[in-house]
Amino acid sequence: MFPSNPLAGEILTWIILSAQSLSLPLTLVRSLYRAVIQTLAFSAFEYCYSSCASSQIESSTSLFNDIYQCSISFFICSFMVAAPIFGYLGDRFNRKVILSCGIFFWSIVTLLSSFISKEYYWLFVLSRGLVGIGESSYSSISPTIIGDLFTNNSRTMMLSVFYLAIPLGSGLGYILGASAKVAAGDWHWALRVSPLLGITAGTLILLFVPEPKRGSADQMGGRIKTRTSWVCDMKALAKNRSYVFSSLASAAVSFATGAFGMWIPLYLARAQVVQKTAEACTKEICNSTDSMIFGAITCVTGLLGVLIGAVTTRLCRQKTERADPLVCAVSMLGSAIFICLIFVVAKKSIVGAYVCIFIGETLLFLNWAITADILMFVVIPTRRATAVAFQSFTSHLLGDAGSPYLIGLISDALQQSYATSALWRFLSLGYALMLCPFIIVLGGMFFLATALFFLDDREKAEKQ
Repeated sequence: MFPSNPLAGEILTWIILSAQSLSLPLTLVRSLYRAVIQTLAFSAFEYCYSSCASSQIESSTSLFNDIYQCSISFFICSFMVAAPIFGYLGDRFNRKVILSCGIFFWSIVTLLSSFISKEYYWLFVLSRGLVGIGESSYSSISPTIIGDLFTNNSRTMMLSVFYLAIPLGSGLGYILGASAKVAAGDWHWALRVSPLLGITAGTLILLFVPEPKRGSADQMGGRIKTRTSWVCDMKALAKNRSYVFSSLASAAVSFATGAFGMWIPLYLARAQVVQKTAEACTKEICNSTDSMIFGAITCVTGLLGVLIGAVTTRLCRQKTERADPLVCAVSMLGSAIFICLIFVVAKKSIVGAYVCIFIGETLLFLNWAITADILMFVVIPTRRATAVAFQSFTSHLLGDAGSPYLIGLISDALQQSYATSALWRFLSLGYALMLCPFIIVLGGMFFLATALFFLDDREKAEKQ
């Protein structure tokens, strides 16, 4: 899974909540989303950094892997500490205040990190870790506010529009990062745009977003029992089989998308070298065409995937009450097929590889909003922020936090035998990336397991 896109989601959150407070029509809300998403969703700064750095991997793979591993370690540590804290606070105190504070912290850290010189790269690595604090506050609390404003199909649609910020923002992050890097000759500029917009979004949320009563959309506000302790919440979540299996499935998606985001542009560049349609890049600033194309595909597939997922789920709910996890399972299993085909056709046809990427990513993105909706169904309102926090944490820890480094490590190990061979450099990375479709199939199995327990867990949540 792509890391959640704070800025785009922040502004989407403000629009969705403010529109609800003003009782604006649903069609108008969606129109506002489409307008804002095009201009603001580009702020997935982690992916700007990845896009810029990935084009230089060819000449400094080992160094990059070491720095990347350190930055991810700091990110995981900060997220590990912050996620349960924000989950606990989000279930008990004013959510928009907590959310805004996290956004301000993330924005300031991101802006300051863009001025760190290469002599202090360790400080930059540390700042990447501190970003986890802002991300954990945002990703833990925002969906729960939406969950308390809408229910059933309306909630699915609103969460779908909200989660468009992740694939679209990440995809546009590639385009922004690549463009800023080439234009300025320095990738730091990609980190200097989003903080100003982030501070603006945080201020708007703080001033204009209402604080809905927990469980109000589910008509549970008047009968919610006294809040339980954090330990009791964690025990209840651990016993919630639908929550556990859907979280593991979400981690599988995150594993694949994280690895793809880092390595697919480089894999396609190496494929063109093998096809003799391009030369290997040895310069510090390389051609960014593959990153930009991949970013554009990610934008479009993110849009299509989330919208198709919402529509498909709504239709399937008329046939079965287990529609949510079943749609996720089928889409992931289908995605694995097309992702496998990428590595079959890339050697002969770049266009064919892009077609497989398009279909595979579309199917993979189907489950974004549906997974969040599953959580809303099976977890009681006073426990949702904690549940979202730990699901997000699990997705990063088992998914995109380590998958790019793991794929790079496997590729480097395979590449050592024929380090000077362009063909083997291409094949070794492809063999390493083949791990992703197997992880995706495993995620599909987890969603099938979720379907087995979904109705029982939903009924338990409704009775509490």
